[in-house]
Amino acid sequence: MPVRIPVPGCARTVCGMTLNSKNAIIYGAGGGIGSAVATTFAAQGARVFLVGRTQERLEAVADGITAAGGRAEVAVFDALDENAVDEHARSVAEQAGGIDVSFNLISGGDLQGIPLADMTTADFTRPVLTRLTANFVTARAAARHMVKQGSGVILALDSGSAHGSPMMGGTGPADAATDTLVRNLAAELGPQGVRVVGIWTAGLPETLSPEKIAAHSGAPKMDDAAFQGLVQQLDGMRMTRRSPRLEQVAATAAFLASDAAGAITGTFVNVTSGMFPS
Repeated sequence: MPVRIPVPGCARTVCGMTLNSKNAIIYGAGGGIGSAVATTFAAQGARVFLVGRTQERLEAVADGITAAGGRAEVAVFDALDENAVDEHARSVAEQAGGIDVSFNLISGGDLQGIPLADMTTADFTRPVLTRLTANFVTARAAARHMVKQGSGVILALDSGSAHGSPMMGGTGPADAATDTLVRNLAAELGPQGVRVVGIWTAGLPETLSPEKIAAHSGAPKMDDAAFQGLVQQLDGMRMTRRSPRLEQVAATAAFLASDAAGAITGTFVNVTSGMFPS
């Protein structure tokens, strides 16, 4: 089901429209973070183009957005498919009149909880190749249109694990590659009016489940008591002793995509509730 996130303290028609008239492509829009971002962008006035590999999930997010009075369109394809990404970007630019925001939120098939000395090469390199390729392909497609119009925002998200996180497999190198891509793109595209910004966040309880954790760790599915213990452990790792919420991550993304953040580029915003300093 889509995540519906209100804008605190705002009537939708009064002050929740910081993305009014903007066209935003969201890759991985059927996932937990993707659906929250899409819903928030739409609530703040954006026309959202939802991309993913599962029709049913995308349609559920789109239905929630349109039911709330927003505008959403769905496209099913793999963000690793360069031709599909380029054709979709071209179609959006022609149909909507431009691309204002591009946000890649696809997963990379990360495997965690296994020592590097015991990990296979394929499991280690998969998230690096998958996430770097997807971020590059989607950012490149958007940049080509944004440069022509002289404006636009490209967003990326990772866990911030490039600073050093043991037992995270290939996640750290994948995050480091994403961070570098963001900074280099920002330097190259800035003179043409395009901003490139990232978000660091990790361990959002609303996106976790015993099934998902088992899939990413290769370990047996934990029982409810163990899962709740993990959530409490994640809370305890934060400076605030509270894990970030989907609403907060989505609101941060909406701000960074808005004109109010026009002076922010080439950097990452730390939305980990202080899991690590930056």
